[in-house]
Order: sequence, then C-alpha cells, then structure tokens
Amino acid sequence: MNISSIVSRRSLVHVGVAAVMSVSALSLQGIAHADAGTTWQKVKSEGVLRCGAAVSPPYVIRDPKTQSFGGAFADLCRGFGENVLKVKVEFVDSTWPNLIAGLQSKKWDMALSLSDTPEREKAVSFSAPVTESSVTFAYNKNNPKFKTAPQSMADLNRPDLTLAVMAGSVADKAIGDTLPKANIMRLPGADEARLALLSKRADVLADDIATNMLVTAAHADSVVAFKPQPPLAALPANFGVNKEIPAADLDVLNRYIAEQKKSGSVDRMMKQAVQQTLEAAK
Repeated sequence: MNISSIVSRRSLVHVGVAAVMSVSALSLQGIAHADAGTTWQKVKSEGVLRCGAAVSPPYVIRDPKTQSFGGAFADLCRGFGENVLKVKVEFVDSTWPNLIAGLQSKKWDMALSLSDTPEREKAVSFSAPVTESSVTFAYNKNNPKFKTAPQSMADLNRPDLTLAVMAGSVADKAIGDTLPKANIMRLPGADEARLALLSKRADVLADDIATNMLVTAAHADSVVAFKPQPPLAALPANFGVNKEIPAADLDVLNRYIAEQKKSGSVDRMMKQAVQQTLEAAK
C-alpha cells in the first residue's frame, strides 16, 4: 500500500508519545500557577479542553480503527490539557474550511495546526509557532531531466518540467507566482498530486515541507526533495484560539509550547509521526 492510499483513506495510526509529552513537575507547576484568565478558567470549570482537528499528517493524524487522534499537534494539545490545565481532552473532528469558524462559534477551544496569516488574524488569534512550514519540491532523482540536483528556483523554472500541485493550496499560489515558465498540473487533491509524481506523469511535486517529508521517506530509494533558500512561502504552524482569549491565557499556552520545543519533544513527535505513517503504509 502506498503513502497516497494511506492518507486518502485516513488509515493513519495514532502516535503514542505519552513519554515524550511529559515535562518536569516543577516546570508544569510554574505554568499551572500562572494567571489562567477567563478562557482557561472556563475550560477548567467544564473539565474538558476541546481541540478542533482536521487530518493533516504528520501534524494531525487519525487512527481509523479507534478514531483517536495523534501527530505532533494532537499530542501537544493532549499534553497541555492533561498536564497543565488538568482536564480531559476531547478532539472534535473537523475540516480545514471549518476550523476557524469553529473557533469563532466556540465549538472548540483550540484549533490544531493553523498557519498564522494576516487575513486569519482578523478572525482568530494564534499561539506562538510550534514549527515552521514552507513549500518544497519532491522529484525522482533518476529523472533524466535532472542531470544535476536543483540549486535554486531558477532551476525549476523550465518549460520542459511538469509540476504537480493541489489546486488552491499555498504551494499552488507560490509556484504560480515564481515559476511562470514551468508547466503546472493543478489537481483537485494532495493525493492526486502525489500520485502524479509517483506515476511519472509529473516531474516535480510542490507541497508542504511535512507532506514531502512523508513522500521522500516512503520512497527513499528514488525520491528526494529540494528546499529553496530562502524558504518559499514560509509560514509558521500554530494553534488557533478564539479572538477573545486574554493575553495571560495565551502566555500560559505559549510557555508550554516553548518548553516542549526547548526539550526537543516537538522534533521527536514529528519524527515519530512520520515513522508511524510509513509503517502503516507497508
């Protein structure tokens, strides 16, 4: 079974990272005693932290058998609720178009893996970045059109190259603006774009850095990725929260994220999510 089938059928397994999620008791005590403000007080009074989740491996994945959520953002949300706020965590299945609307209508308290953009900031607020995202390019290293590995965007701006991309995505806009000479194959979904590369109908796949990480890891013998410098369409991946959240509450969340990043937990979560996805694809 290939990686596209795994993603399209959502047969992605839960990433068990309970050990990774743990932080020192002293550190958690310091966060928990911070000024919780109205948002977290309400969560504590209800006894549950609701996390809006849309599948986006390896950031957010879902086990089709248990319906449980995993991935770096899901496990961070779980750790924040259980270890800091001391409440149960409930994941609410959502879609990308509805994540922001759910925050605005308070269907959930946090949205997983949202990129902070000026347009979205008009509607919701954001945590500090959990990780950075950008557009990268996966290609078959045995493709005769690539006698040498790409070194710059100019090396991809060629009329003999066909680039597959999901229509309407950040990657679509990025390459449309920067690669006017290339033949762009716009496809309805991410799975179709990956399949175009793997079936050799396209020479290059333009996609999010995390998605291309999965593709190259699953096909390490043939597929490699080119990451432009400076990063193309660089966007942070954050938690989304309601616009009304008090600054003190946001600070509690941001300090938790900072601790997880400093300890290396976020990097380990990402690596484990990729590995679990690949194992499920075998």
